[in-house]
Amino acid sequence: MNLALWITSGLLAVVALLGGTTKTFVPKAKLAAAHGGGWTASVDPGLIKALGVLELLAAPGLILPVALHIVPALSRVTAVCWIVLMIGAMATHGRRRELPLVGVNLVYLAVAGFIAWNR
Repeated sequence: MNLALWITSGLLAVVALLGGTTKTFVPKAKLAAAHGGGWTASVDPGLIKALGVLELLAAPGLILPVALHIVPALSRVTAVCWIVLMIGAMATHGRRRELPLVGVNLVYLAVAGFIAWNR
């Protein structure tokens, strides 16, 4: 079980790092033109960057507290916060009728739920 938690935490941290980097550093126009990024066309650039920063913070938050044995419960808190973020992402993509992306977000939510429940 511990190995499964480390693997899922690592994979979700990579997803958070990639998504956060994209939202934080890629211009809004380029994001809006990318597959799955259409939602950014109608959103303030500050909100997009804020979401990106939250995702960038989630990446180490899933790994470091447990790895360093410094308040390991923070990994659980980070996973719960990721669940909330994914609920918002599912609602956004659902309104836009982007069902495959809702499915991807549901998988990320399930992985975060596994981490939150078992950490």
